[in-house]
Amino acid sequence: MHLDTRQLKNFIIDSGLVSRAVLDRIEKEGEEKNRYVGDILVSEGFLSEDDMRRAEAYVLGISFVDLKDTEIDFDVLSCISEPVARTQHIVSYRKTSTTLEVAMLNINALQFITVSTHTILPRLTSKESLRSALLQYQKKLKIKFGDIIKREVGVINNEQLIINKKLTEDASMIKIVETIIEHALIQGASDIHIEPQSNEIIVRYRIDSMLHDAIVLPKKLGPWILTRIKILANLKLDEQQLPQDGQCIIVLNNEKILFCISVLPVYYGEKIVIHFLREIVTGWTLENMGLQGRNLESVYSALKQKSGIILTTGPAKSGTTTTLYTLIDILNKPGTNTCTIEDPIEHHIPHISQTQIKIDIGRTFSNVLRSLMHQDPDIIMVSEIFDEETAYLMMNAARTGCTMLSALHDDSSVKALGQFAHLGIPRELIANTVTIIIGQRLVRRLGDIKEQYFLTADEITTLRKIVDLDRVLPVLKEERIVSLDGEWATIPFYRPKTSNKEGGYTGLVGLYEVLKISPTIRDLILKGAHSSEIEDHAKKEGMVTLLEDGIIKAVQGITTLQEILGPLHK
Repeated sequence: MHLDTRQLKNFIIDSGLVSRAVLDRIEKEGEEKNRYVGDILVSEGFLSEDDMRRAEAYVLGISFVDLKDTEIDFDVLSCISEPVARTQHIVSYRKTSTTLEVAMLNINALQFITVSTHTILPRLTSKESLRSALLQYQKKLKIKFGDIIKREVGVINNEQLIINKKLTEDASMIKIVETIIEHALIQGASDIHIEPQSNEIIVRYRIDSMLHDAIVLPKKLGPWILTRIKILANLKLDEQQLPQDGQCIIVLNNEKILFCISVLPVYYGEKIVIHFLREIVTGWTLENMGLQGRNLESVYSALKQKSGIILTTGPAKSGTTTTLYTLIDILNKPGTNTCTIEDPIEHHIPHISQTQIKIDIGRTFSNVLRSLMHQDPDIIMVSEIFDEETAYLMMNAARTGCTMLSALHDDSSVKALGQFAHLGIPRELIANTVTIIIGQRLVRRLGDIKEQYFLTADEITTLRKIVDLDRVLPVLKEERIVSLDGEWATIPFYRPKTSNKEGGYTGLVGLYEVLKISPTIRDLILKGAHSSEIEDHAKKEGMVTLLEDGIIKAVQGITTLQEILGPLHK
């Protein structure tokens, strides 16, 4: 099914949604940057995502459906597995003996489903509608898995446990561990924490960066669960005094998932943390991650260059790895030799040569990078810069015409420049090879059940002490987020409705600042300018800081002031 962009353009103009002049400009921009016109219309604020989908549905000749108040039979919902539904934004909601109706955000999601016995009837839907349907997976499967946990624990409690019995090989114990893992994935967790207490075992899931209590298990099951997980990760069973780390790959619902497992001795035993990494992830876009406006334009501009270093920076779990994978996915085209050096390889990407670091056998970042330079590379991603040798090799590779991508951990894009100085890299090399630095944080995304409110005069005064509101307001007007006569007292912010029992947040979104190494910034680097001076000049050239990007997203209703002020001012 193909979307005719010319028909889409005519429909939008005829409907009076956007003027012909604006659409002509955006169409030209889309051709120059190889971007879909609809994405530009949404990113620049001319249309909401849902309005765009309604227009697409009309042009495609398919229905637009709303599932917010629809109770979907679980057997119908299960025709598409939860991981596919969640990652590809598609659900099945109605079924007959010959047809299956599916609702999605993007018609391209059809390629990810195969139901050979039924004719697929595609429909487009809204974000809120899809989220409502996805929640039905969680609610129904939570009940199902909760019952499994209770039943299997009951079986074990009723058994007469013999001290030499290998309970870790017992079907009930295997089922409990599998169920904990599957339950966590269904809830959208990124990590499982299994924590021994004095009288019980507490299982917690990290969902949208927050830890939530999930399950409480009997204390006596702790050693058996620990042993079972150590077996999965090939860890030493008799080691109880030292930390251990391991990995394993498990296939669930036809999806390969890498489990990074850490075991740490604590007061009441050994604590287990399991981190999930999807083996194959596709469909990332800079827009979906949260890049927009000036920041988005700066990144696309940097990607057009044929050499140089593109850096991401931020604290742990700030999304830098996802940004790197997204950038390399955009850059990786037929005709390019694209390679990565990683520790660990978090996602497998087709048509890219990926190398896993193994320090114990001498396969280090610098050694692999030196070898890669003999393999005619066009693009190389190094997952993180740890030492002077790696940084120096990367910069020399960039000087010879290779595009390099990597991450540095620091508080901001400007401060990341100082990391190279600490590593002993000459200023001339930094100034002439680094193209752009993307600073980022992750905050919780505000859900659909939200309400508007306005800042009081005192709140505006307090906020001014934290962020330069006089810099942010022109950006809001330029991006058409607020009216040209808008003032802070009349600009709405958003927060979860107090009646929202689900917490009001769903998923994560990035806050970004993008430092372009312009001729002025390059000169400042060469003369050894302080980071504050570089930041001041970058702002004069239009750089939007992390905090300013957060304020913009709070005005858009993407997140809240409480979220952005927390991560950036801890």
